[in-house]
Amino acid sequence: MSQGAARERFIILYDGLCGLCNRLNRFVLKRDHEGRFRFASLQSEFARAILIRHRRSGTDVNTLYVLREVSPAGREELLSKSEAVVAILDQLRGWRLWVRFVRILPTALTDFGYDLIAKNRYRIFGKYEVCPLPSSSERDRFIQI
Repeated sequence: MSQGAARERFIILYDGLCGLCNRLNRFVLKRDHEGRFRFASLQSEFARAILIRHRRSGTDVNTLYVLREVSPAGREELLSKSEAVVAILDQLRGWRLWVRFVRILPTALTDFGYDLIAKNRYRIFGKYEVCPLPSSSERDRFIQI
C-alpha cells in the first residue's frame, strides 16, 4: 500500500433501511482493522449535505456512495455504485485479486449488475422500518448527524 493511500479515509453512505447495506457495513467492520471506514446513513443530514455538495440528489437512497477523503490536502472524491463497492473491497485484505478482475470490466457493465441487485435489494435482503443502531463498540464509526 502506498504512503498516499495510508492517508485516505472513507465514509460509506448507505441506505440505512436496506438489509443488504447493513450487511455490507458489518462485513466492512469485521475486516477494517485499521479503522479507515466510517459510515453515514443516506437518510441523515450529513449524507444529504455531501450529496448536494457533489451535485447529486440529496434524496437518493437507491445508490451506495463512498466519500474518499485524502489528507492533508483535504481533497475528496465521491464514488457511486460499482465504483464505490470496488473502492471498499480494494481497502480490505483478501479482495484485491477480485478488484483487479472487476476493474478490467467496463463500468457500464458493472453498474448494470449493481443496478440489477439494487433494484431487488429490499425483496431479497429485507427492509428495516428504522435504521438499525450499531453496537456500542462500533458506534464511534457511525456519523449520526
